[in-house]
Formats: sequence, structure tokens, C-alpha cells
Amino acid sequence: MTESTHFTAGNTPDAPRSDLPDLLDALAADLRDVGYTLDGVADLLGASANSALSRDQLIPAPIVTETAAHGEPRTAALAAVVRFWLLAVPQAAAALDAALPRVRTEGLVALGLAEAVEGQIAAAADLRPYGWEATAGEGASGSGGAELWVASDLAAHQRPGVLRHDHVLGIGQASTTLVQTTIRRHAARALDLGTGCGIQTFHLLHHSEHVTATDISERALAFTRFNLLLNAEALHVDRARPEDRVSLRLGSLLEPVAGEEFDLVVSNPPFVITPRSTGEAAADQFTYRDGGLPGDDIVASLVRSLPEVLAPGGTAQLLGNWEITAGTSWEERPQSWASPDTDVWFIQREQLGPEQYAETWLQDASENRDRRHYQDAYAAYLDDFASRDVGGVGFGMIWLRRPAGGQRRVCRFEEITYPIEQPVGPHLGAGVDRADWLAGNDLSASHLLVADDVTEERHQRPGAEHPGVILLRQGAGLRRTNLLSTELAGFVSACDGDLSAGQIIGALEALLGGADGFEGDAFRAGLLAEVANLVRDGFLLPSGGASSGGA
Repeated sequence: MTESTHFTAGNTPDAPRSDLPDLLDALAADLRDVGYTLDGVADLLGASANSALSRDQLIPAPIVTETAAHGEPRTAALAAVVRFWLLAVPQAAAALDAALPRVRTEGLVALGLAEAVEGQIAAAADLRPYGWEATAGEGASGSGGAELWVASDLAAHQRPGVLRHDHVLGIGQASTTLVQTTIRRHAARALDLGTGCGIQTFHLLHHSEHVTATDISERALAFTRFNLLLNAEALHVDRARPEDRVSLRLGSLLEPVAGEEFDLVVSNPPFVITPRSTGEAAADQFTYRDGGLPGDDIVASLVRSLPEVLAPGGTAQLLGNWEITAGTSWEERPQSWASPDTDVWFIQREQLGPEQYAETWLQDASENRDRRHYQDAYAAYLDDFASRDVGGVGFGMIWLRRPAGGQRRVCRFEEITYPIEQPVGPHLGAGVDRADWLAGNDLSASHLLVADDVTEERHQRPGAEHPGVILLRQGAGLRRTNLLSTELAGFVSACDGDLSAGQIIGALEALLGGADGFEGDAFRAGLLAEVANLVRDGFLLPSGGASSGGA
């Protein structure tokens, strides 16, 4: 790795400056004093307007803040800050100076967060409160949760026209999905691949000793560095020596970390499938979402190559899209990417047709604001998908692990499109723990219990002697439903920890056996396999053993 891959610049064109520590201190102190926090903004706007703002709907919030701007001084100050950054409404310099008396307008302009426009001050970047409460596993630094401010480019709903192609994405649905999906455990070395404005790095710092954050965009790394140094105290980063905890690297995919190994890799990569064109340049691509490769090759390449940078036992978690060839099942392509030497778990959360996919991503970059461009780009999407006979595109979560012992223990490809518990990361971690427990223990000799969140449903026609359908449902985690056979329902009802699985199966065999054609060996093996699935999915748990968590 060459020295040039390290990113330390604090003054990058068209990005906030991180080389002015006195102004960073002044800004942080002002934001704290004015109450520009998640709770402060929510209290100012009220539930309805705050909820609308979270959906990028800007109509209710200006109405509320216009009234608040004429209230008592502290409320008026917070209203000015919310209108300035969250609503991107230009403000008078005097109003900003009163709201932010330490950094003042001059400081905001010097930091690259504001600019003078027609006699007023307009936001040059988005700066919004962000944070999370302490959760299990995030206490490596002893601080639990965090309350931060995060800078990014102004989003489509805050500015006119098509987004700039080197747009630095802020806090969005994909980034929060990955935050909620990540299994939070202590890591000596973690990698945030494609960091953007740094959201994943902020979380990694709370349970990792050192984080390496990479991006192909110099502007993205500049935003990340700004955010790290603005929030240095909350993130336990020494502003004088940030490299002790964070290394920022400029480069594509795994190139900046070639030859290194990590305990945990997280990535919200530029996975959006985009039509390629002859003579296309990198400047023509939206770097925050477009990896520059045809089809779903960016995700395929990561699934194949990420195990190379994982330490033994190390894991990777990422989001991705995958193409579904017409007439095939969604998992065929992802299955072809995974090495048999790597643990793998794909969960498809959504599937879109070619038309829906094109509409979603053209609107995302505001490309629908130019009618002719929108028509041409839409047609290019459909032609591109048709060239590969793509009937749909899947989106979901990917978990990979380099097995410490070299032998795969997890290989799952499942579709879950209904709402699940969030954050789901702890439940995914519990699911992995149970898979490891099954691989290392004699299930037949084990004593099992029904998980606390599991309920049973029985359905039968009126007057019927026996139920026609028996279901187990999870109330937590991935909230799966399992259809039970009569014998499996009988097994579950006996799981109170007193008898081993083998003893319960033996009792059921004695009760149900004896009929013509009954095969005892096949009965025992089949039922034990079904029991293993219930343990794997978290319906049944080893007495005093592997994790629950509803995964």
C-alpha cells in the first residue's frame, strides 16, 4: 500500500474544512447550546411535522418553524438553525449570528457550510443531528450511545436540479438499514468500505479498536474527516492524533487495503445497477451509488473478494442488489458468487421489476426533473435489463464469514419481505451462534426449551376433531412462521428441558410407530432434522446453551 492512499487533507474543494479546530469547537458548542439535537428538533417541530420531515416532506416543518422564529430567543434560535440546514431556507446573517454566536456566519462560510446568496446566507451542505442509544455490544469504549452532527451534501429535496455526480450521500434508508443489520461485537480492526459521509464508521468506533474507512471519492473522505473531527469527543477520537483510531484511505473497493485483514467489514457499496454507455467517464457516474461495473457485478465481486481481507473468524456485512434472470429463482445468482469455503447468509428484503427499479433510481438523483433526459434514461434502463433477460432485481442483506476452522457452518438464502424487529443485528448474531452450536453439539443428547417469544396457532374446520394447520410464530427478531407436522408439534410441546431431544423422539416413535410401512430410522432422522431447523431459526433453544434473539 502506498502512502498516497492515506487521506489526511483538511481542505478539499467543495467540501467542509476540517483543518480549522477552533471553528469546529465553536460550532459544536453553539449547536449544543441551541439544542440542535434529535430530541431538540423533534420537540420544536412536534410529532407530525417531524415525521413528515423524516420522509423528506418539507411543507409542515416550515409552517411550524415560521411561528417558532417569532417566539422566545432560544426557540427562535433553534428555529433558525433548523430552517437553515434541515429545510435549506436561506437566513439573514443576523439571525444566524444570534443563533450561533461563537462560530457566527463568517465561521460557517470559512468551514464551507454556508455561502452568501443574494444578500442572505444559504446552506452549502446539510448538517443534521444524528445519534443512537446504547445497545448490547457497543460498549467497547465504555460510552454506549452517541449524539452527533453529520454533514453531507444537500439532498434532492433540499436543492433544485439533478444531483452533482460526486454527491456525498447523507443519512438515508440504506445506511440506517446497514446500521441496524450489523452484528455489534468487539473488533480489533474494522473496515468501512465505501464510507460516504462516515455513518458506519461512527458506529464501528464504539465497538472497534481501530477503523479503516475507504472511498473512491475524495469529497466523501473530506466529509467523513470533517464529521470525525467535529464529533471527536463523542467518538473518542483524539483530534490531534485521529490516525490512532481511524485511517482514511482513498481508492476503489479493496485496493486501499490489499494484503490486510480485518475482524469486521461493513459496506453500503455503490450497488445500484446502472446502464453502461460507450465512452462513459467516471465523471458521468453518481459515485455514491454507481460502482461503474455492468449489472450486479459490483456486488458479485465483493461477495467473491471480501473473504480475502477477513481474519480467521472475521465477518463482513453489506447491502446489495442482484439481478434475477427471467424464469429463475432469485437465489441462483447469489449462490453462484459464494465460495464453498465461506459462511454465507443472504436475506432478500425486496424485489422490483425493471420498470419500478428504473423509476426508483432515476427519481433518487432527481433525473426525473428533465423530461427528455428522464425518457432517454428510462429507456436505457429497460434496454440494459432486456439485454441480460433480467425479469427483476432483488435487494437485501448479506453476511459473510471466513470460518476460523476452515469449514462452512452457515449457508442460507431466504426471502423475508414482511416487517422485522429493528435493530435486527443482535438477532442475526444469535442465529449465527445457534448455527455454530448445532455444528459443535449432539442435538439428540441436548435438552431444549421453547423460546419466550414463540406462540402456537391451531386452525381447524368447525366440528373437526383435529387441527388441519399448526403454526409456530416468533414475536421478535426475524418473526418467522413455521408450519408444523403433528409429530413436530408433539415434540415442541414436550420441550420443557426435562427430556433430551432423543428421548422425546423415542417416545413419539413408540406412540406413532407400529403401522404398516413405518420406518423407525427414517422417522427419527427426519424429525431430528426438523428439530435442528427449529433450533437454527430460534424457535427452540438449548437449555442453558446458544443464544436466543428470535433470529
